[in-house]
Amino acid sequence: MRTVDLIQRKRDGGELDAGEISHLVEGYTRGEIPDYQMSAFLMAVFFAGMTDREVSTMTDCMIRSGETVDLSGVKGIKVDKHSTGGVGDKTSMIVAPLAAAAGVVVPMMSGRALGHTGGTLDKLESIPGFRTDLTVEQATAQLHELGLVFIGQSERVAPADGKLYALRDVTATVESIALIASSIMSKKLAEGVDALVLDVKVGSGAFIKKQVDARRLAQMMVGIGRRVDKRVQALITDMNQPLGYAVGNALEVMEVSQTLMNQGPSDLTRLSLELTARMIFLAKLAPTLEDARHVAENKLVDGSGYRKFKQVIQAQGGNPKALDEFVLLPNATGMREITSPRAGYISAITAEDIGRASTLMGAGRNRKEDRIDPAVGVILEVKVGEKVDAGSVLCRLYYTNEEHVEEASELVEGAFRVSSQKAEDRELILEVVG
Repeated sequence: MRTVDLIQRKRDGGELDAGEISHLVEGYTRGEIPDYQMSAFLMAVFFAGMTDREVSTMTDCMIRSGETVDLSGVKGIKVDKHSTGGVGDKTSMIVAPLAAAAGVVVPMMSGRALGHTGGTLDKLESIPGFRTDLTVEQATAQLHELGLVFIGQSERVAPADGKLYALRDVTATVESIALIASSIMSKKLAEGVDALVLDVKVGSGAFIKKQVDARRLAQMMVGIGRRVDKRVQALITDMNQPLGYAVGNALEVMEVSQTLMNQGPSDLTRLSLELTARMIFLAKLAPTLEDARHVAENKLVDGSGYRKFKQVIQAQGGNPKALDEFVLLPNATGMREITSPRAGYISAITAEDIGRASTLMGAGRNRKEDRIDPAVGVILEVKVGEKVDAGSVLCRLYYTNEEHVEEASELVEGAFRVSSQKAEDRELILEVVG
């Protein structure tokens, strides 16, 4: 079969069968189908979509493109958590240690910066010495010992998704619901989990802008899990303003440390505890969800989640002292304040513009080969609903290179809306699916 014919059929809204999808996935993984043809196929999917059958088939093909991890030898129910990506979303680094401290076995397979949102691996690697390139054998051994490991995709586990994930980032096809669903579920099912908690972001700072689309994605992923007998729950959460105050790799690690010491922002803490509770519940370590919430809160308050994170940092080659001494983390050399032009109430903070500004300064990638600057980013000083005076500081930009600071400053200035009336409070958790 000719690849160009499959691209054309999908472009025109046709459905591909299992053999045709397998041809595309396997051919691209082996290097027989070039980037430019797969880019065209991704764009066709972006506009034409995929049926549930196509998405399930593509997920299965990506799983079969490499090895599946056998965690049956590790005692306990294995539960992972995944976010579809948001600005300032550092919950994985909070949720995973809290859940592991409660007895959940957490094989946390994470990704890198994608578009205007950050990647957990990039954030973790801003901790001096921290390694995420563990072998499957090393990761399994750490799960036995600590109940938690942070790893990236290896060439052995869902390699097709690894290649497609990077290509989507630079071809403006990140937002495709079908591609997001197959990408996430192929990684999670290949890593041998028993259950999965999903955080589906929606709003200006998310790849999905409409709640109806977020619901469709959540339902699609829960359905894929159920078809292979996995317990999956999804939260649909608001991403119209950044989560927490910090946006940028090392800056977010600092906020994670504060949150695990029970001194973090209320929105970040609240969402992290709810995600943790659902992991505990799916792991059958609490009889009810309400009991699981109490367990999660106890693990935050007693500091056991914080200690677990330090143990994992040490085990993966990092310096755990960086959680206490922020000078050990990469630090920016320049800072610029953005102030309010008038008095009033913050009625909106466009998360996407904050994320784009952070990426401009080096916190994210515009191309696959771009290097991350772990020190740069944005620290908010206010959140939606707060009262501000004229000239008061809205946020601070941290940078190491002045090349894009002016452009980033303009983006950030435009992200804040100041109104005379206080905005209505928005719900953080909008829906639960599954």
